[in-house]
Amino acid sequence: MSVFNVKILGCGSASPTLRHNPSAQLLTYQKHQMLIDCGEGTQQQIRRFGGNFNRIDHIFLTHLHGDHFLGLPGLLSTLALHNIEGAVTVHTFKDGAEIIRQITDYVCRDRTFSLHFDIIDPKATQTVYEDNNLIVTSFPLYHRVSCVGYRFDEKPKLRHIDRPACDFHGVPLYMFSAIKEGQDFVKPDGTVIPNGWLTTPASPSMSYAYCSDTVFDPRVAEAVAGVHTLYHEATYGDDAEYKAAPRGHSTARQAGAVAKLAGVKRLVIGHYSQAIRDEEILVAEARDAFGGEVIAGNEGLEIILD
Repeated sequence: MSVFNVKILGCGSASPTLRHNPSAQLLTYQKHQMLIDCGEGTQQQIRRFGGNFNRIDHIFLTHLHGDHFLGLPGLLSTLALHNIEGAVTVHTFKDGAEIIRQITDYVCRDRTFSLHFDIIDPKATQTVYEDNNLIVTSFPLYHRVSCVGYRFDEKPKLRHIDRPACDFHGVPLYMFSAIKEGQDFVKPDGTVIPNGWLTTPASPSMSYAYCSDTVFDPRVAEAVAGVHTLYHEATYGDDAEYKAAPRGHSTARQAGAVAKLAGVKRLVIGHYSQAIRDEEILVAEARDAFGGEVIAGNEGLEIILD
C-alpha cells in the first residue's frame, strides 16, 4: 500500500453540480490524512471514498471563496458530534481563522478536539508544516482574492542496507542506522569499507503540488519546479480563454504550460467550469502544451505517489 497518495473529493468550480463537487482533496501520508480545501459536501465525499475522520489532523485552505471552504464548518461540527479527539490545525489567513472560529464557536462550542489555526501570509512562500519525513510549503497564487497553493515534499530518504554485503564485511547490527545515513564502516584492523559497498541508493523522494484558483503566471511554475505530480486548475478550454484572466482562472492549455515550465513529471487538471461536458478535450489541450502525462481529475480518482 502506498504511504503517499491523494484522493480527489471534488474538482468542480463555483457551485456543486450533478457531475462535480466543489474543490477538496484528501492527502494521505503515512499515519496522517490531510485535507486540502473543503468545499460543500466534503464530509460526504470522505465517507464515500474511504477517508477516516479520526485521522484528519491538518486542513489546508487555499482561499476564502465559498467553493473552497464552506464545507469546513459542517465537517468540524461532525468531528465534534462523533467525539473525535486529538488536535486539528487549519492553515488559513487571519480573516479566515476569525470567520471559522466564530462559526464553529456557535455551532460546536463543546468540541472534543482542540482546534488550532496556523496563520498564513498569502504574499509569502513559507513552511506551514514539517515533521521528520514531510515538509509542506505555501506559495502565492494569483486570483481575484488572496490565494495560495501548497507543495508537499518528502525529505530525502535513507539509503538501503545491502544485507549480504554488510554480513560479508562484518558490519554489526547496531551500526546499520549509521550506515543507512551514509557512514563508512571501519573494520577492527583499520580497513575502511566505503558506504557505497554496503548500501544501495535511497528510494526517490516524492512530491505533490496543489494549485487551485490562479491566472497563468510563470511565478507559479517557479514555486512548483521539479515536483513529481502537479494538480493545476483548468477551469476553461481554448474556446473560453477570454474568460480566464478576468475571472482569475487558467485554461487547460495554460495549466500545461505551467507544468512544462516547472519540469514536472505528471499533470492532473481540475476545477472545471460548469460548461465543460468533456474533460478529455481539456486533457488534449493541456497535453499539447505540456508534452507529458496529463490526467483528468475526477471524484474518487486516487493519485499514487511512488
